[in-house]
Amino acid sequence: MTTNAFVLGNGTSRLQIKDLNELKSKGPVFGCNALYREFTPDYLIAVDTKMIKEITLNDWHLQNEVWTNPNTLTKTIPHLNIFNPNKGWSSGPTALWFASTKAYKTIYILGFDYVGLGKDNQEVNNVYADTPNYKTKRDKATYYGNWTRQTMMTANSFPKIRYIRVVPEGDYFVPDHLKDLQNFTHITYKEFKEKFKLL
Repeated sequence: MTTNAFVLGNGTSRLQIKDLNELKSKGPVFGCNALYREFTPDYLIAVDTKMIKEITLNDWHLQNEVWTNPNTLTKTIPHLNIFNPNKGWSSGPTALWFASTKAYKTIYILGFDYVGLGKDNQEVNNVYADTPNYKTKRDKATYYGNWTRQTMMTANSFPKIRYIRVVPEGDYFVPDHLKDLQNFTHITYKEFKEKFKLL
């Protein structure tokens, strides 16, 4: 069994990893939504209908493994992998839960920034802001409560898995839901890159 896996969110901190392809030799990579535009993860998770339309428009899902929820649209598109049951969660936490079901020893979480950017963290924090099917950089950041609650529920459901969230240097944000989890810790991107010998 592979020891490590990587779950990639699309928070802007993830840009500190210059070449995501380097991760693929270190373990399976789970990604979300528009990540497919620039990188091919081992598993792509997208639960938003607009993103599924985009992903399948050019038959990307025919060559790559895409997972989504059952709904009126996805039931009409062949070769999608459908979650059953539908957890009703956001794509990032769903990807984390899905990776957890495969029983890796350690799951590294990148780009799960949760909090917004700018003054009072009010601005959208997403690599793909200002692109199709995403908010603009001027839009107000989505409140992170559901994301952190879903992350917490996943960690609590898989107590034998070690979750390591990769964060920027300095005074990084840790949501209250994640502070007391026994199997959830943090390392910096600098430490992460040194551990896996990444550029």
